[in-house]
Amino acid sequence: MEAIIIDGKIVAEQLNARSAERVKKLMQRGIVPGLTAVLVGDNPASASYVRSKKKAAAAIGINSNVIELPENTAQGELDDIIDTLNADDRVHGYIVQLPLPSQLNVEKTIQRILPAKDADCFHPENVGLMTLGRPRFLPATPAGIIELLRAYNIQTSGAEVVILGRSDIVGRPLSIMLAQKAEMGNATVTVCHTRTKDWTRHTKNADILVSAVGRANTVTADMVKPGATVIDVGMNRIEDPTAKKGYRLVGDVDFAGVSQVAGAITPVPGGVGLMTVAMLLANTVTAAELTLAPSGILS
Repeated sequence: MEAIIIDGKIVAEQLNARSAERVKKLMQRGIVPGLTAVLVGDNPASASYVRSKKKAAAAIGINSNVIELPENTAQGELDDIIDTLNADDRVHGYIVQLPLPSQLNVEKTIQRILPAKDADCFHPENVGLMTLGRPRFLPATPAGIIELLRAYNIQTSGAEVVILGRSDIVGRPLSIMLAQKAEMGNATVTVCHTRTKDWTRHTKNADILVSAVGRANTVTADMVKPGATVIDVGMNRIEDPTAKKGYRLVGDVDFAGVSQVAGAITPVPGGVGLMTVAMLLANTVTAAELTLAPSGILS
């Protein structure tokens, strides 16, 4: 039996519909949520991603803008842009699109972002709040993954979860969120990384397997427990002369093989990526709502 396809398009549309209702309520109080993306350089993948965010934001009533800066932008110039966004009341949330050119310091850039406008949830203050279980925002990709599991009634409580990859953006925060004492938590989580000796020994025990390593065909059918849920975070470009653009996008998972073993699986494209954008918009709406909360954290 082939796996159930976890459709990120459907779940993202549902989440965006809920965000749109929240935007309407804010507009009734004279607040138009504003999202800005700062794009440095001409990375094609980053530019495409930012365009998709702008389009999705406009569709639910968020005022969205993109600030494009040249590849050779100096740290001081970027800092000035961030300071301007921090002070602009029309901007409720913003992101600095990663990766950045090598002359720019990612850590210092993230720390300069005002935590209350940190739509990506990268600032150490927001990461700390998330870790303590009382988040201001949630990191977009991990939160999107959890929303997919919720939408398809995939139980995390008591589940064995294996995450491949320990990045600050996906693997590490997702491991914390799934292990927390929460409705979509209470899992036993194992994180595999470059120093893990035998990934397969862990993955074959996983009820839920998440791959976020950024390498095509990392996860094969022999690594997956029959009936497991497989979440593919990867987005890899591989050459394909039969494709119109000369390439196609694939995930970390050998979809054709793994879908014959897994109980449920996300496709690439059409899975986690759409949820990342939807969660970013939800965070932006939350940032706008926070302007009405004296404490700066919604109860």
